[in-house]
Amino acid sequence: MRTRRPIAALLLLVPLLLAFQAAAATRAPRPTRHAKPKRPALDMVWHVETISGDVVDSRAADDPINPASVVKVATSWWALDKLGPDHRFETRFRTRGTLDPEKGILDGDLVVEGGGDPDFQAENAFLAGAALNRLGVRRVTGALVVNHRFWMGWEDGSAGMERDPDRRATLMGTRLKLALESKSWNRPTRAAWWEFAIRRGLPAGQPPRVSIAKGVRVDDGTDGAEVAVVHRSKPLADTLRRFNCFSNNDIERVGAALGPAEELAQRLGEAIGAAPDLVHLETTSGLGENRITPRLVVRMMREFRRTGDRVGRGVESLLPVAGCDPGTVTRFFPLLSEGPNATALVAKTGTLTATDGGVSVLAGFLNTAQGEVVFCLAAPRAAGRVRRARNQEQRWLLDLLASRGGPSPRTCAPPLPAADADADVVLSVLPAGAAAPEGGTPGARALAARARGVAARR
Repeated sequence: MRTRRPIAALLLLVPLLLAFQAAAATRAPRPTRHAKPKRPALDMVWHVETISGDVVDSRAADDPINPASVVKVATSWWALDKLGPDHRFETRFRTRGTLDPEKGILDGDLVVEGGGDPDFQAENAFLAGAALNRLGVRRVTGALVVNHRFWMGWEDGSAGMERDPDRRATLMGTRLKLALESKSWNRPTRAAWWEFAIRRGLPAGQPPRVSIAKGVRVDDGTDGAEVAVVHRSKPLADTLRRFNCFSNNDIERVGAALGPAEELAQRLGEAIGAAPDLVHLETTSGLGENRITPRLVVRMMREFRRTGDRVGRGVESLLPVAGCDPGTVTRFFPLLSEGPNATALVAKTGTLTATDGGVSVLAGFLNTAQGEVVFCLAAPRAAGRVRRARNQEQRWLLDLLASRGGPSPRTCAPPLPAADADADVVLSVLPAGAAAPEGGTPGARALAARARGVAARR
């Protein structure tokens, strides 16, 4: 009897299973899921030439586009041509009042006369602070006074610079004040100090400190203020390379030392043989509504390279090389930055997410087995699809490489320099018996020796 009970139970379940199957058969069939239709490819435009000037491929090359941050190449060209690759920006630290070096007290104001240094960062403030400490300036009873040409740190990315000059100068002065007062450092500033100290072989546990009692004031005047320390930036070419690698819109600060964007457009148009109405620039960073054709961008890239060669700076030392340098090119185009394709591309990216309907642009030089080509490639109307546009551009360039026998590597430039690399700090009057200030370069040592001579004559 025990073996029959399970069989009986199963027999009772059979009618239930049959009923379930019948009900299932009468149900309406589930609708078939259809795959989402693929979005059409973005409509790209391009112009490609060999180094000798033969056209390799071209599509809508004479239709104006917004070049976005490729404008930074034009600004870099103008800066190299007008100022030279070795130009250095000076920031003068002045004392107004009475200094007691034994007590470390400046009874008065610390006046900062900015000279338009576009890449003055916390590390540069550390250099200046250490130099002030060596002169006996550790506490200021008055204010930190800055002018409108002192800039520090990066500004607000795609939003651009603060347009109110007084608010902007106050922000810059506040950043400097925080960098000089080591007891008030936040975590990023403290981390920057540790890296700086290790790189320069300084005792990390003894940061410079200049405390300011009365906050920040903005004033362009320097009456009654004597020069104590002069900070000289790294060479301009190194600054331009940093801006181009990271596509930093603060390159507008370089433009401020040169002239308005309209003048840049005029000069560039003359240099590349463009009709007056074919180059329109609103900004020197690429923000806003700028206009140029892909064919003229290729001419601009050629002119930029010629200028760099003329002043002794190869294009690899001015623009990012994919797979060598940090920044937008290596990040946005990974398949051109690794494996056999690495280092074949040196270029400048351009991206606008909304202006003019969005755009993704890449312009530069591509080394192939059949020789180097210079190109401009753009995907207009890419708003909301910028990443997709870059992927499409990457595939297009890979196809171009394949059609010309594959990549040919180029030599990377030295690693991207830090903000303070090769910067000079010069004390106007050295304390008796003091050694040359930290600076690291022959120029700094020579200027320090000159400063000692001035001090001796006084």
